[in-house]
Amino acid sequence: MSPRIRGLLAFRAWLQARPSAADALLAAGLLLVGLPQLFLSDVRVTGYEQMFTEPDALGGALVAAVTLALTWRRRAPLAVLLFIVAGGAVLAALRYPPSVPDVVAFLVAVYSVAAHRGLAQSALGGLLAFVYFVVMLVALPVPLSPMVFLTDCALVIGVWMLGRNLRLRRAYFAELESRAARLERARGTDARAARIEERSRIARELHDVVAHHVSVMTVQAGAARRIIDRDADSARDAMSTIEEVGRTALSEMRRIVGVLRTERDMERAGGELAPQPGLGDLGELLDHVRETGLSVQLWIEGEARTPSPGVDVAAFRLIQEALTNTLKHAGAQARAWVRLYYTEDHLTVEIEDDGPGTATIMAGDEARPGHGLVGMYERVALYGGELRIGPRVGGGFGVRARFPLEA
Repeated sequence: MSPRIRGLLAFRAWLQARPSAADALLAAGLLLVGLPQLFLSDVRVTGYEQMFTEPDALGGALVAAVTLALTWRRRAPLAVLLFIVAGGAVLAALRYPPSVPDVVAFLVAVYSVAAHRGLAQSALGGLLAFVYFVVMLVALPVPLSPMVFLTDCALVIGVWMLGRNLRLRRAYFAELESRAARLERARGTDARAARIEERSRIARELHDVVAHHVSVMTVQAGAARRIIDRDADSARDAMSTIEEVGRTALSEMRRIVGVLRTERDMERAGGELAPQPGLGDLGELLDHVRETGLSVQLWIEGEARTPSPGVDVAAFRLIQEALTNTLKHAGAQARAWVRLYYTEDHLTVEIEDDGPGTATIMAGDEARPGHGLVGMYERVALYGGELRIGPRVGGGFGVRARFPLEA
């Protein structure tokens, strides 16, 4: 880029940052062009020497004052228009002929009121300017044809409409920019909310996986410790179950944490994201629980329907968490029942046990609710379901959740 172009761009930026200076330069340019023409012209050449006063220093000063008022046309456009109208009336009263600077200053003032003020002030200024202009044309000692009169009036109206349209256009673009900024802020807020929700989801998943599998491993380890001296084969089976459950827990934890990895990380690790568990994996879950010694029975009523993926995972995790609580609080000697009720629009899940762990669970919940119970409520509520947790009639504990099949 040449130095001349850079200088012009810098000067333009300087003027944009200082609008009053740009307006002052506009007024000075009008005077520089118009004043010499005003004093060099001879009214006697026009044949109206008896109608106009010969331009003099007073007339030049008035024209200069009217034109230089444009310096404040953006700060106070209505006041500038009133000043120019008053100056024009004084020039007409002293019978000075119209000149380029004061006529152009009047039109610029009309444009400024329309472009830089609201509808009320711009309409008032436009009406005042139009009335003043019509009066000046009528009072002008020079005869005007109807076509010239209409053309001059249309010029004033056109200048006002031009300023008004430019103001509306600027307001439209400003609204677009404001809307884009709001959308950007909203997108950032949504992204933060999504991250928070994803962290909560992963925390629930990790809690369910760790709590269930560690509970199973703890029960199996205790059983192996008690029978290792008198039944080594059963103890070895229990240790094998612990090993299998531990590997399953590690596999599920890697899958959950793997959601946070990028595709490149997954390619380097050579792994794939496994699907989330669902009610189709309920048989495997119950087999793991039965290996701890807990008797679990499953009933399915109604025509089995495929729930939405989120409800499928939520129902599975609810059953997993409830059976884990049964193992921890009721013990492996208790019995548990899992029931699935399918209707046309809903899925009801019930998990009950006959163990003595009700008091322990409720006391802990009242003192400081654990992550398991809180996670149950959060998970069910997330998919628009209803959850009831409490003691069971006849002893034991029960969990009942009702999910819509389409979350």
